[in-house]
Amino acid sequence: MKFLQKLGKSLMLPVACLPICGILMGLGYWMCPATMQGGEINGIIQQIGFYLVKAGGALIDNMAILFAIGIGVGMADDNDGTAALSALASWLMITNLLSTANVSVIRTLSETSTLAFDKIANPFIGIIAGLIGSMCYNRFKNTQLPDWLSFFSGKRCVAIVSGVVSIIASVVLLFVWPVIFGALVALGEAIVSLDAVGAGIYAFFNRLLIPFGLHHALNNVFWFDTIGLGDLTHFWAGETSADVTWSLGMYMSGFFPCMMFGIPGAALAMVHTAKPAKKKVAIGLVASAAIAAFVCGVTEPFEFGFMFLAPVLYVIYALLYGIFVTITTLVGFRAGFSFSAGATDLLFSASLPAAQKTWMIIPLGIAAFIVFYVVFRFAIVKFNLKTPGREDDDVDETTVKLANNNFTEVAKIILEGVGGKENVASIDNCITRLRLEIKDYTKVDEKKIKSAGVAGVIRPGKTSVQVIIGTKVQFVADEFKKLCK
Repeated sequence: MKFLQKLGKSLMLPVACLPICGILMGLGYWMCPATMQGGEINGIIQQIGFYLVKAGGALIDNMAILFAIGIGVGMADDNDGTAALSALASWLMITNLLSTANVSVIRTLSETSTLAFDKIANPFIGIIAGLIGSMCYNRFKNTQLPDWLSFFSGKRCVAIVSGVVSIIASVVLLFVWPVIFGALVALGEAIVSLDAVGAGIYAFFNRLLIPFGLHHALNNVFWFDTIGLGDLTHFWAGETSADVTWSLGMYMSGFFPCMMFGIPGAALAMVHTAKPAKKKVAIGLVASAAIAAFVCGVTEPFEFGFMFLAPVLYVIYALLYGIFVTITTLVGFRAGFSFSAGATDLLFSASLPAAQKTWMIIPLGIAAFIVFYVVFRFAIVKFNLKTPGREDDDVDETTVKLANNNFTEVAKIILEGVGGKENVASIDNCITRLRLEIKDYTKVDEKKIKSAGVAGVIRPGKTSVQVIIGTKVQFVADEFKKLCK
């Protein structure tokens, strides 16, 4: 759990890039519908809209790379950029080695395997690359090589080691990835016969698999013509349920109330349960994410903002999707999307022949908003889940008054209080705390540390010391690291 929480915090930096992308794309689609629906792009308004969509898509489409870099830095012991560079090198190597074109040279690919490797550049691989980069950095940053290889000693050898590990990881994924992908395709085929319940099961797994990028396997089964379904392609081709063997749109419709109204409800619950000192931070993150979800169905800024901080809540979130997709299918609301289930797609799909009872988005949306809000608020409070604004570090530690504004002096006092640099094993910091790993806990003098004007000293374990410094912690941490060199 501690690993997942640190992983979640590492994702916050790249996740912070995503809300603006959703807003830009929403505005762009509104100004230039042709970007989504096809057709000529004429006039300055549509051209501006086109560029806004492309600007937002530049980061959304490369989200996995952002994750690789963010995790590389965030999981490194001292947040060094070398880990980010190594993570990027790992990402480039894995995705290149496992591209369909390269894999097909060394083995014969089935249709399912081709689909699998076509989708290899996904967030799951980005997370793997980030972990490879950070772990190699943590393990090998101080490596000493023989004199004739001394140029590659220390941090310079990290990218090289990451490359070797990435090759090994690619070999493993070469055999494992298509098996996992194929299993999910088989699962999709198995639940097709379950009608509305099957649509709900599909939606549950669709959300649940997003962190691993494996939702594409199920999407190919239900939205496209992998096994003869193609809910999305038939819907936008102007057909109706009479032209196919299922209720056309049933595998897309239920996403609309969840994305347009459910996510804003869940976001409001997060704001209401955030700690007072962090409500503004929570609003800044989840409000923009909720807008992105409502306008154009871009949900990643919201989902990646809490899935690793509170994985239990993410499972509940996926379950709510399953329930609402089943209900939506049963009541007969039908709409489709070409991009995602936001207001923009709902507007344009409402005129297609397969669209039915689109007015029901209002009662379904109100119900989704209320249910998501109530369930999220209850779960967050009941189980003390660490959603944005409720992390362990997010207490009211932002108004600490240090003994003086000489950060070097403050760092010296703290260093003396923890037993000197010889007793310091590692240095890290979060928003308000200096986090130290020490060798001998008996040498820690809390009274001395507090004389620097810090708010407090926390000792989670025998080798861990956390010093509450406040929002100026970065300056103190930088000086502390200099003193320990």
